[in-house]
Amino acid sequence: MSIRVVVVEDEPIAARAHASYLARLDGFEVVGAAPSCAEALRVIARQEPDLVLLDMRLPDGHGLELLHRMRAGGQFCDVIAVTSVRDVEVVRRAMAMGITHYLIKPFTFDVFQTKLENYRAYRSHLHQTGRTVPDAVAQSDVDQLFGLRSSAHGLSSTPKGISTDTLQAVTQLLASAEGGLSASEVARAVGTSRVTARRYLEHLAQTGFADRRERYGHAGRPEVEYLRHGS
Repeated sequence: MSIRVVVVEDEPIAARAHASYLARLDGFEVVGAAPSCAEALRVIARQEPDLVLLDMRLPDGHGLELLHRMRAGGQFCDVIAVTSVRDVEVVRRAMAMGITHYLIKPFTFDVFQTKLENYRAYRSHLHQTGRTVPDAVAQSDVDQLFGLRSSAHGLSSTPKGISTDTLQAVTQLLASAEGGLSASEVARAVGTSRVTARRYLEHLAQTGFADRRERYGHAGRPEVEYLRHGS
């Protein structure tokens, strides 16, 4: 059975990107989308999803306000925040209100995939536990469920030699750049060697976040530059 998802996102490009990412994963089905709090409440009430991907900045209110109204209305589906909001107080309140994970934009498909697959494993085990232990769970069952749920909060696994902090810095640099950047330019901006910068850029290219292209205009061999996919 697929996990039914509603995407709440006011930026059309981002909403389509989230939906396309979900389409690449097994076990997920997008059943609705909404660009505002008001529309989200209607779509969620109608579709009764298992999971909501929730932006924090919406044109008619804050994501946490929407979450509060959902809970007050009896909607207890799981929620993953997908947002550029980095305020510590917002993160703290989101966790206190039971948000399953807080995913900061921009991110690669790899990061998205890890979080959603962790969540899917948690849902699958929860469902299986409910079938095999219908009346009362043992402590070991509860510990395993909470362990799986907590894994959705942890940092995604990255390949050997890839630091999460540096990857985030390079990702943000490409996302905000007006054009393509070479490994040398990225190295200067984030304070690494050219070889290290190229390793991170190649990782982003392999995971679908970045595109490669040749830069002409200088003597000698053309230089490879990297830009955010679709730019």
